[in-house]
Amino acid sequence: MGSGDTAFSWITAILKSRYPEDERYQMASHVVQLLGKQFDSGDPMTISVVKPTWVAPLVNFLSLCEKFHTMDPPPYPGSIALRILSASPGPAHFDATILPILTSTLLPTHPLQSRGLALRIFHVLGSGWFSSQMQAVSDEDIEKLLQVVGDPFQLTPDPPLQAGNPAGAADRDPMMSAVVLIEFASSDRWQKHLRRSNFTSCEEIASEEENRNILGVMLDNVADEWLGFNRDSAMVTTAIGRLRELQCLNTVEVVITWAQAAGVGRPEDHEAWRSIRP
Repeated sequence: MGSGDTAFSWITAILKSRYPEDERYQMASHVVQLLGKQFDSGDPMTISVVKPTWVAPLVNFLSLCEKFHTMDPPPYPGSIALRILSASPGPAHFDATILPILTSTLLPTHPLQSRGLALRIFHVLGSGWFSSQMQAVSDEDIEKLLQVVGDPFQLTPDPPLQAGNPAGAADRDPMMSAVVLIEFASSDRWQKHLRRSNFTSCEEIASEEENRNILGVMLDNVADEWLGFNRDSAMVTTAIGRLRELQCLNTVEVVITWAQAAGVGRPEDHEAWRSIRP
C-alpha cells in the first residue's frame, strides 16, 4: 500500500470528498484495515510509530465511525483506528475534536467495546488536556468526560487491581489514567468535576507499598510535563488539597511521598502538606 503518509492522505481525501457518508465510511474503512495489518506486522519498513500528522485523519475517521461503526464484521475499522491512535507519542496534535469520541467509546455500552483503548488515548493526552488546544472544551463536556472515565480500573478488559496484587503490565493503562486524574486535581478548571468515585480502586491499591511505588514512578514520568521543568510545588499543593476534600487519603500519601522523593517544593512545603487535615 505504500507509506503510512500516503495512506493517511488517502483517508483525508476520502473524508473530504462529496460521496455520501456511508460510501466515505466504506472507502476509508478499507484503507484503515490495510493500515491495521501493516501496523501489526512488526515489519520496520511499514508503520510502527504513529506520526503526529496522522492524528487528525484518524480522529476525523472515528467521528464518522460513530454513525457506521458496525456495518462490517469484526475487527471493526473503528477499533483498528483507536488502536493506532492509542500508539500516538504524545498530545501535541490532539485538540477538542477527540473529546466526543472518547466520551462515547469510554462507555461500556459502546458497540466497539473499546474502553481499554479509549483509556489509553485518555492518558496519552495527559497534561495536554490543559493545553490551549483544549480551551474550547466546556465545563459540561468536562463533566461528561469524567463521568464516563469513572474509576479507570473498572469496566475494562483487564481485571481491576486488588490490594496485595502489585500492578503489572496489564494494569498500566488504568494506572496511568489514575495519574491523569491526579493531575486534574491540580487544575482549578478540572478539579471541581472530580468525584471520589474516580479514585475508588486507586485508594484500594495505594494501600499497598509496592503499588504506591509504581504510582510514584508514573508520577515521575509525567512530572516535567505536568509541573513544568521547575516542578511548581503550587500544583502539588492544589492537587493534595482537592484529594483531601475527596477523602482520598491513600492517594494523598502517594503524592506527598513522591513529591518529597522527587525534590518538588521546599522542606517547609512538605511539612505543610502533611499538617493539613482532611
